[in-house]
Amino acid sequence: MGLPARRQEDTEARVAHLVVPDGAAWATEVRKQAVSRYLAMGLPERRDEYWRFTRPDDLNAPQAPPAAVVDFKEAPAFGEVDRLKVVFRDGVFDAEASDDLSCEGLEVERLQSATAHDIHWSKDVYGVLEARGQVPVARPFAALNTAFATDGIVIRATERVSKPVNLIYLHENPDSDAILHFAIKVESGADLTVLENGPAAARFNKCMEVDVADGGAFHHVRAQGRDHERRAVTHMFARLGQESAFKSFTLTVNGVLTRNEAFIELVGDNAVSHIAGAAVGDGDFHHDDTVFVVHDAVGCESRQVFKKVLRNGAVGAFQGKILVKEGAQKTDGYQISQSLLLDEDAQFLAKPELEIYADDVACSHGSTSGAIDEDALFYLQSRGLPRPEAQDLLVLAFLAEAIEEIESEDIAEDIYGRLEGWLQRRRQ
Repeated sequence: MGLPARRQEDTEARVAHLVVPDGAAWATEVRKQAVSRYLAMGLPERRDEYWRFTRPDDLNAPQAPPAAVVDFKEAPAFGEVDRLKVVFRDGVFDAEASDDLSCEGLEVERLQSATAHDIHWSKDVYGVLEARGQVPVARPFAALNTAFATDGIVIRATERVSKPVNLIYLHENPDSDAILHFAIKVESGADLTVLENGPAAARFNKCMEVDVADGGAFHHVRAQGRDHERRAVTHMFARLGQESAFKSFTLTVNGVLTRNEAFIELVGDNAVSHIAGAAVGDGDFHHDDTVFVVHDAVGCESRQVFKKVLRNGAVGAFQGKILVKEGAQKTDGYQISQSLLLDEDAQFLAKPELEIYADDVACSHGSTSGAIDEDALFYLQSRGLPRPEAQDLLVLAFLAEAIEEIESEDIAEDIYGRLEGWLQRRRQ
């Protein structure tokens, strides 16, 4: 059965001005299939189960709503970390601003170059994990990304990489509409860290596919913020082999609309997946984390830890699911989503889910929403702290469980610093 006429028209209008990039035969076929998936699914509506908490109108519009570019005085995230910088300016790779990416155990190539080769390792990743992640939940913006992304990079780690790769997104055009795609392969026994920061564009559609082979490890830390009027929809698809590890953390401190989706498959025995997020929002702020974790092997562990601090009408949403397939015994699945509402105008919407088809598992989920602990606040004030500063300390303590998921102490300290700076500016 096809889409309703109005939805079909809107779906086609959204991509009418986009062009499928040229590439090798295999890449052209991948993009052709992605176009077919997108057109068959159609753009999301509020009636769709996984979009009932978030209005997709601005993401559905053919043109990006403008977003003011703000000149912040603070230093960008991860500035003190020894890293390899890959810079994108309004969605276009900036070679001059980027570092020389030569590093032992690391291969980096621009997307358009990789997809032009008839034989390339990215053939096993690009569009493959995204297609797997379309079942059982449709993700039309991810299919749109695979079909029409004109820029991005592919990364292959063949051993432990000594420096993180830092994807830096600069926003300079108030009307920019960026679509970036990243394909990442972590080979057996290799270890790679990827950092992301910057507002990217007025509207940003990003897709990252991560294939972690047996014994490999992938670490990911992302800082979303700065330009408040920006809108973003991001997707992360991951496939984990035997005894591999995947750990991801996202900090979000600004943004009119942010939707972060993740689809993680644990297909090798004894794999580990941790995904976490901390969001603080004030005013016209809408932040949605939608996570789907599939256990399809024995003895795997997954953790989802999401914390949101909201005030002044800000809205936070969390949709998290753990699916344990038949035969995935000895699964250890943990999910927690919590919000701290600093006034009566803020709102937190949550939908935690467990779906289990194995009988020897330990899975739990929980979701809470509440206000600042007045007893704790009184205690801190009694020790001489002004109420605003005492409240900020309790906010940081609330977010600590999510930030502790970051493996690097230096990067965790940088994240704490970002949060302290944001809270201080709001206090002033």
